[in-house]
Amino acid sequence: MTQKLWSPSPERIEGTLLKRFMDSICKQYGVFQDYDQLWQWSVDEIEDFWRAVWDFCGVVGDPAEEVLRNGQDLFNAEFFPDASLNYSENLLRGAKADPVLIFRHESGMRQEISHQTLCDQVSRLQQALWNMGVQKGDRVAGYLPNIPEAVVAMLATASLGAVWSSCSPDFGVNGLKDRFGQIEPKVLFTADGYTYNGKFFDSLGVVAELGSHLPNVKKIVVIPFVNDKPKIGILGQKGVLLTELCSQYVEQPLQYTQVNFRDPLFILFSSGTTGLPKCFVHSVGGTLLHHLKEHQLQCDIKPQDRLLYFTTLGWAMWNWQVSALASDATLVLYEGSPTYPNAYHLADVVAEEKVTHFGTSAKYLDSCAKQNVRPVETHDFACLRTILSTGSPLSAEGFQYVYLSWKQDVCLSSISGGTDIIGCFVGGNPIGPVYAGQCQKRHLGMDVRVYDGDGQPIMGEPGELVCLSPHPGMPLGFLNDPDRKRYFDAYFARFDSAWCHSDWVELTPEKGMIFYGRSDATLNPGGVRIGTAEIYRQVENIEEILESVVIGQDWDNDVRVVLFVRLKEGFQLTDELVRRVKNEIRVNATPRHVPAKILAVTDIPRTHSGKVTELAVRDVVHGRAVKNMESLSNPEALRCFMNLEPLLS
Repeated sequence: MTQKLWSPSPERIEGTLLKRFMDSICKQYGVFQDYDQLWQWSVDEIEDFWRAVWDFCGVVGDPAEEVLRNGQDLFNAEFFPDASLNYSENLLRGAKADPVLIFRHESGMRQEISHQTLCDQVSRLQQALWNMGVQKGDRVAGYLPNIPEAVVAMLATASLGAVWSSCSPDFGVNGLKDRFGQIEPKVLFTADGYTYNGKFFDSLGVVAELGSHLPNVKKIVVIPFVNDKPKIGILGQKGVLLTELCSQYVEQPLQYTQVNFRDPLFILFSSGTTGLPKCFVHSVGGTLLHHLKEHQLQCDIKPQDRLLYFTTLGWAMWNWQVSALASDATLVLYEGSPTYPNAYHLADVVAEEKVTHFGTSAKYLDSCAKQNVRPVETHDFACLRTILSTGSPLSAEGFQYVYLSWKQDVCLSSISGGTDIIGCFVGGNPIGPVYAGQCQKRHLGMDVRVYDGDGQPIMGEPGELVCLSPHPGMPLGFLNDPDRKRYFDAYFARFDSAWCHSDWVELTPEKGMIFYGRSDATLNPGGVRIGTAEIYRQVENIEEILESVVIGQDWDNDVRVVLFVRLKEGFQLTDELVRRVKNEIRVNATPRHVPAKILAVTDIPRTHSGKVTELAVRDVVHGRAVKNMESLSNPEALRCFMNLEPLLS
């Protein structure tokens, strides 16, 4: 039975930006009684909708006349083909909330940056980059922690019409080579190092080794983060401290290079678990407009609001969060472990900084539930209106945990999309209810459906997530894919006139969406497709289990379900615990979901963005080589799954 966990009050609905948007367009397009009516209009009248978003959000730039070219051809559709604008100008325009950036570190370090200070820092770095020869279309890379200087470097890059790409500092040399080696940056930003869980990790040694693989890099700009005076001699003549680079310039009014709506802004990378990472090229206007719609209409981010998204520079949510500056919000940047020095540390930051929008991963919330973290008993979350969860499906129990242990009167938005679209297909609806285990709604302007294997729309049963409408968040394509064949094959080859996202989902009677995992990692015992999330949801109820990974193992001309569990300290996988796990799955899912084997492991591999890598585990179990170990943050965990033939027999 569907459980409603929260509904906004009438007063809250009236105060949302979404309601204001509906009121602002009613004279021209009619009155919309609810979200579903608005959604239907937004996908039926695509051009009117996206032009209304441009106007409502006050985009700085010239939209020109044409909103959508080749609108009937999903693969070749182009939004605002003659428009001109600058991304950084839209993020730095006008009067802003002060401070505009708040930096918090696991060590307790805190820093505030005003809007004027941010503009001054961007101005000086903009001049430095220009004098280094960085121009429109050039690529600049960041190998950085989630620090204010990363925002400054990105904004200075984009102000010149150049292209920004970043990785988090936990990547090794090979992972960076696989990513930055493809994009050939002209300038590379790095910190001297970073800390995590109180431990220091060096970055300069990695960058020094990387240098020979990036021949086009003119300068390696070092940001002192751990040490005031880092020893950059290891980088040779290319190395320069950020402070020294900018010291010769004085603040002056920012100059913004106007670019086409479809000129490149960001290059993001796929996880690379199945080969060399794909390089998604996202446009200036598409990224900005897509994010403005999501921030203001789907998340209700207003001027003076404070957004904290726990993320790294290796995840698309970093780019997503920074775009909130265009909605006049304050960014609360957090760097370090979310549970150092204790499990309540991130909740402390949310309360102390009066965060209105807190974004995190389902994995983090599940971990808090396992540790019985209950900030509702100790923390003041009076300002917190929205909690955002992504990265993996949030279980119904995870929803219930948030409302019991964090805050009752909060809009819990489980959002889902991808690096592929630098945003979401489904997620928040600030004027509607929250149901346990469901993403609230399909996002406006996104004609998201569920298809069966024959390409027929279905409801109330699992199938493939597809999107039938063009939208600005679609990438320009992949880098180094001149005929766009790899891009077409990845998303458009499966079904006619539809983007197939390879998520296994269900559209509910409430018009929400339940996620069951990646369709390319679904299990297929006896020919019946099972989403891995259906099993994880039941395993999360077992107190003794910290986390798990489930795969389909080829067995006896069929596929059988194998579950690997990582146990809490002090517990063992006894026969009684195995029986309890199987019973929990059998009772709350189906007998087909029950694993044929349950084995204990000491660690589970995950990507740098924290996602469990089912495909890598499946390859190891089947004796196949994992194609890109550098995509994993803890590749040593794969050893736990080697040489298991006796246990799996």
